[in-house]
Amino acid sequence: MAKILRVNMTDRTVKYEDVPEKYRLMGGRWLTSSIIADEVDPTCHPLGPNNKVVFAPGIVTGTNAPTSGRISVGGKSPLTGGIKESNAGTGFSQIIARLGIKAIVVEGYPQDDGWWGLHITKDGAEFFPADEYTGKGLYEVYPQLFERFGKKVGITSIGIAGERLYANSGVCFNDIDNRPSRYSGRGGLGAVMGSKHLKFIVADGQGAPGVEIANKDLFNTGRKKLTKALKSHDITKPGGGLNTYGTAILVNIINEAGGLPTRNFREGRFEGAAKTSGEAMAELCKTRGGVGRMGHPCHPGCIIQCSNVIPNPDGSELVSVIEYETTWAFGANCGIDDLDVIGKLTWMANDYGMDTIEAGGTIAVAMEAGLAEFGDGKRAIELMEEIGKGTPLGHILGQGAATTGKVFGVVRVPGVKGQNMPAYEPRAIKGIGMTYAISTMGADHTSGYTIAPEILGVSGKVDQFDKNKAELVRNFQYSTAFIDSSGHCLFIAFAILDIAEGFEGLIEECSGVVGTNWTADDVMAIGKEILNKERAFNAAAGFTKADDRLPEFMKYEKLPPHNVVWDVPDETLDAVFED
Repeated sequence: MAKILRVNMTDRTVKYEDVPEKYRLMGGRWLTSSIIADEVDPTCHPLGPNNKVVFAPGIVTGTNAPTSGRISVGGKSPLTGGIKESNAGTGFSQIIARLGIKAIVVEGYPQDDGWWGLHITKDGAEFFPADEYTGKGLYEVYPQLFERFGKKVGITSIGIAGERLYANSGVCFNDIDNRPSRYSGRGGLGAVMGSKHLKFIVADGQGAPGVEIANKDLFNTGRKKLTKALKSHDITKPGGGLNTYGTAILVNIINEAGGLPTRNFREGRFEGAAKTSGEAMAELCKTRGGVGRMGHPCHPGCIIQCSNVIPNPDGSELVSVIEYETTWAFGANCGIDDLDVIGKLTWMANDYGMDTIEAGGTIAVAMEAGLAEFGDGKRAIELMEEIGKGTPLGHILGQGAATTGKVFGVVRVPGVKGQNMPAYEPRAIKGIGMTYAISTMGADHTSGYTIAPEILGVSGKVDQFDKNKAELVRNFQYSTAFIDSSGHCLFIAFAILDIAEGFEGLIEECSGVVGTNWTADDVMAIGKEILNKERAFNAAAGFTKADDRLPEFMKYEKLPPHNVVWDVPDETLDAVFED
C-alpha cells in the first residue's frame, strides 16, 4: 500500500502516512496541486515556515509504461507568488514510486543554521548532516553523493541558487548517467527547499516492492497501444524528429514561422538561428566525435530519447543537455549564435541549480539595460559568473528577469506573473500567447502546448495568427494537466493527438494502475478539476484578471518580420475558463 512520506524540518522527523481516500487516484501535478491547495495558506510568504514542497511521481511512474519517468514538484512559487508545479524526467521518480511513496511532503522550518540531507530506502528515511555539500557546484556535489550512497540511487538536490534563496532556483535531479541535468526548473521551488535547509534527498530502490497495479490486463493493453503509437509517429518514433535532432529541431521551424523571440523579444527571426539548432548540434556531435551524441534518454524506459550530449572541440563533454528552450534562451534571445558559449552557459546554470529559461531571459533583460551588448557571449558568461560568486549584481540577476527589469528600469520585460516567457513569440503565435496569459503557472508553454497545431500541424493545422482560440487553449490546458499527472512526458501528446489508439492507451494505462475505467471525458474533467484548484489558490493569493495579461509593450511594439502586435482582446482571455 502506497504511503505519503511527511518530512518535518522543524524537528527533523519523518513519518509515513496512509494515503487519504481523496488522494487515492492521484499522481503528479494532480496530487501536488491538491496537497498545496489543501495544506498551504495562499497568502503565506513563499520562503516562510508555512509553505511546503511536495514531490509526487505520476500515476504510472515506476511501471514499465513507456516514457513515464516524470515527477512533479509543487509549492507556492517565490517567483510568481502563486501555485507552482514543475516536473522533470528522472530515474529518481521511478525509484520513489517503486518504494511505495505516493508523495513526499517537506514542511516546517529549520531551528538552526545546519543543512540536511534525507536518505530513503525500503526500510525508512533518515536525516544526514549536509553542511559539507553546501556552497559547491552540483557537478562537484553529485559525484560525492553517488560515491557515498552508491551509483544506483536517485538524487534530487538544490544548488547554490537554492541555498541563497534566489527566485530563479530549480530542483535538480540526476539523468540516466547520474549527471545533475534534469530539472524541475521553473518557479523558484529550489528556494523553498533551501528555506527549509534541505539540501538533497537520496532514494535507494534496492529491494523496493514496486508499484501496485490494480488491473494488470487493462494496464498492459493500454501500455501496448501507447507504445505502438509512440513508435509510429514521425515526431516521437526511433529515428524520428525528436530522437534525431532533439527538441532543438524546433529552432529553424519556429524561426521560419517568425515566432523565435530574438534579442529580448525585439524580433521574431534570428539570423543566427541555424547555428544554434538541433541540426547544428547533430553535426557538432558528428564532426567532433568523442562523447557527443543525439538520441540520449533522460531516464530508463524512454522511447523518444530526445536528450543529447554536446562535445567540446576535443570530443570531451561540454554539457548535457541543451534543449530547445535553453539554446533559445542563451542563444537567439541574447543574440548569441555560438553553441560553445550556449553550452557553457547551460553548464553554469546546471551547476548553480538554475532554470535556463529564466537565466537566459534575465541576461537578455540585463543586455536591454546596457550591462552587455546583445551577441556578446563573453560578457554573458561574466554575468552568469556574478551569480555564481554571489556578488550584489549576482544577487539581483539570481532573482530573475522581472526583478532585474525593475532594478534597472527596463520596460521590455517579457513575462507573466513574474515568470519570463519561453521560446515562442506570443504576438506571432496567438494561442501560445493566450496560454502564457492565463496559465496558473505564469508564462509557461507546457501549460498547454498549442504550438502542436499552430505550427507543427499536429491534430490539424490552425492559423497561428487566429485570435479566436479560447476553446483550443482551454482544452489543451485541461488535457495537459492530466498528462502532467500521469507520469508521462508531455511529448506523448504528439502521438496521442494524431493516433486515437494512443490516447486510448494512455487512459487504459492510468485506469489499470488505480483501478478505474476512465474515459476521454474523465481526462478533461480531471484536468478541469486541477485547473480549478490552482486558479482558486491564486485568487486567494491575490491574483485577479489583471494578472492574466501579457506585457503592455507587446500591444504597441510591432514584431518583425510579420509586423504584428498582441491584439487578443482581454474579453477573449477572460472567457477561456468560462465554460
